[in-house]
Amino acid sequence: MSINHVRPWRNIYRRTSRQIMVGNVPVGGDAPITVQTMTNTLTTDVAATIAQINAATEAGADIVRVSVPDEASSKALREIVPEVEVPIVADIHFHYKRGIEAAEAGAACLRINPGNIGDEKRVREVIKAARDHNCSIRIGVNAGSLEKHLLDKYGEPCPDAMVESGLDHIKILQDNDFHEFKISCKASDVFMAAAAYQQLAEATDAPIHLGITEAGGLVSGTIKSAIGLSNLLWMGIGDTIRVSLSADPVEEVKVGYEILKSLGLRHRGVNIISCPSCARQGFDVIKTVETLEKRLEHIKTPMSLSIIGCVVNGPGEALMTDVGFTGGGAGSGMVYLAGQQSHKLSNDQMVEHIVEQVEKKAAELDAAALADAAE
Repeated sequence: MSINHVRPWRNIYRRTSRQIMVGNVPVGGDAPITVQTMTNTLTTDVAATIAQINAATEAGADIVRVSVPDEASSKALREIVPEVEVPIVADIHFHYKRGIEAAEAGAACLRINPGNIGDEKRVREVIKAARDHNCSIRIGVNAGSLEKHLLDKYGEPCPDAMVESGLDHIKILQDNDFHEFKISCKASDVFMAAAAYQQLAEATDAPIHLGITEAGGLVSGTIKSAIGLSNLLWMGIGDTIRVSLSADPVEEVKVGYEILKSLGLRHRGVNIISCPSCARQGFDVIKTVETLEKRLEHIKTPMSLSIIGCVVNGPGEALMTDVGFTGGGAGSGMVYLAGQQSHKLSNDQMVEHIVEQVEKKAAELDAAALADAAE
């Protein structure tokens, strides 16, 4: 097994939630926290939407959401669903009939927004379609689109209003004997979202979909999402996450996994531990890490790699990683395997050799996992 094991003092105790199914993917209970993203192509552009879903899937997305704003998009969904491997969540706003059409088209889950889906009669029709077509439902509360009566009551968007909106719609689903639902209460304000999610986690045992909505661009949105989501995940709240970035959906998936990996909640691919570099570096750390990140994207096996420029922290970090390289002098450094010094290597051979060692270790770990599964 990988030496990057979880230690007792790193444990996070997840909130107990019911488990539902989104297609063939379990959400909640003891299931792994799933990573979601959303397409930004026109849904009616079937080829482009399928390509984007497949790219996100390759990056590790467990579930992908697709906007269904009109009847043409509902029809396109019929072509999209059979061509992709992951469950599709249909994003429904304003027009409840789109939810019915999306269920008929093969969506695995319907996202409905309490603030704009319509009255209880319309929600009941969506529930019937979901039940008839084996769909789950996400109640997607958003601070930016709360119901008018709640804004009148509270004066402005706030955690209490968001939670009340969510619980009102949970009651509608439960009153109609529908329990295959999860819920989110997103806001672009990190404090508001965190407070709402904490209240919600105490008020229901439904699986919780975490997100900081409209978080921003790749850099600012990543930081904002990491702050908001990590604090909640650290408290054990959250069964599925979506990082909302003004960026390629693949980047959302990557950031989602990095957040989960940093907390020891989900492991996928190579976790690169690298120094920021300084005048002591024995090789160009920044360029090397950029190259290795690209060269190792195909590795799905959870494992760790340390790339450290000098011997101050390099040997210590290498003790805790599967593969490591620490810069030395005279154009060479030390390769570490399974935490132990293995052999010296010239800097100009470093990238190819490290890729080879990582691939070899990944193959060993995969073989061991298959052997364990066969026992």
